[in-house]
Amino acid sequence: MSRDAPVPPTVGAALPAGGGSSGADRRTGCPEPGGVAAALLPGAGSTGSGEEIERPAAGFGAPAAGPDGGELGDEAYLAALASLAGMGPARLERLLGRWEPAEAWECLAAGRLVEAATTAGVGERVAHRWVRDAARADPAEIHSRHRRAGVTVTRRGSAGYPERLTGDAEPPAVLFGQGTPEVLECPTVTIVGTRRCTRYGADVAFDLARTAAAHGAAVISGLAVGIDAAAHAGALAADGAPPVGVVGSGLDRIYPRQNAVLWKMVAQRGLLLSEAPLGAPPERWRFPARNRIMAALGDACIVVESHADGGALGTATEAARRGRTVAAVPGPIRSPASAGSNRLIAEGCGVVCDIEDLLVLLDMERARLPLRLPSPDTRPASEGGAAADPATSAAILDAFDWMPATLEMLAARTGIDLGELSWHLENLNVAGLLARRGLWYERRAEGPAGASPGT
Repeated sequence: MSRDAPVPPTVGAALPAGGGSSGADRRTGCPEPGGVAAALLPGAGSTGSGEEIERPAAGFGAPAAGPDGGELGDEAYLAALASLAGMGPARLERLLGRWEPAEAWECLAAGRLVEAATTAGVGERVAHRWVRDAARADPAEIHSRHRRAGVTVTRRGSAGYPERLTGDAEPPAVLFGQGTPEVLECPTVTIVGTRRCTRYGADVAFDLARTAAAHGAAVISGLAVGIDAAAHAGALAADGAPPVGVVGSGLDRIYPRQNAVLWKMVAQRGLLLSEAPLGAPPERWRFPARNRIMAALGDACIVVESHADGGALGTATEAARRGRTVAAVPGPIRSPASAGSNRLIAEGCGVVCDIEDLLVLLDMERARLPLRLPSPDTRPASEGGAAADPATSAAILDAFDWMPATLEMLAARTGIDLGELSWHLENLNVAGLLARRGLWYERRAEGPAGASPGT
């Protein structure tokens, strides 16, 4: 989990309210310039403070037409508004508190700079840029780009918007998604922790996530390096409830790059969500804002490892504010990576020491729950418990070259479908031909007696 912003020292402490007109805060965060305009808005570029604002052509204020010739829906205008440089969640909320999405866009496109700046609570420089870009942009085209990329745009209150967020104190006005929204109908658990995790932390996160997913709980995390990546890898390895990733950038801006394979696997087999439109970079202010979404989506929140000022503590605080169960995994008292999580335990949050603690936390039975999963066409057929294909297993073993490798490294070397590769690795691990250490797999010199690829 990202450590992009300091968090309160205790789970119960209140976080600063979002929405300042300058600097970066938890929800707007937005520093004044930079952003998505260069990627999505035609003609975006820097201007001098004395430039005259471009006015739209006559008739621009009329409702824009969609691909079928009808009027555009709210989703198109929300995608366009969210794509404006410096448009954070709190600023968007202020605009929508006064206008419908189409009306807010019309205000900007018509050049009503002062009115827009006053409503959104921003300075003239930001409003000037919004007005200029709105005059040049086409909401229909911005929306089409999302559709072509397989990214859904869902307005709060519409069909498909997560029910878990509907009654939240800070529900996103719009969500961008890839994957299967029905995943959120499962029980859910948010597993977070530090990017600078230890081998102990990665192993624990992997095992907890794999157990949770095998028992029907969708694992939610942020796709950062460290604990987040270990949790997602564990959930994928279970072949159970699909994982959910909540990210702090546009869904086309994979961050960090080393998690590209994992990112694609989560989108393929589970659900990816973001408050940011396509093209949005992973700016620092976006990560504390996305933490509240992860906290709200989870039935419980588990911190595996966190430094004393770790961003995972912010997610735990958000979860506690929402009445979710918060627990932590204890770690060595001399380990800086466990300083924050150990403090949570000292302050009274729950403790997760083993699988039984996890199941009690999630109020689950030992027996695996029946699951309703996405179509199995993204996973290898294993009807009747059929053994893995020996040739494929041998190819995977050869790809190690007797050196440890991650899932991402093996996928690049073998070209095997992501879901199939994860399945084969678990079979080889169970057969004793591989050893797993956190995110790393290592080929064993000799497996158990009689073990061979495909058994």
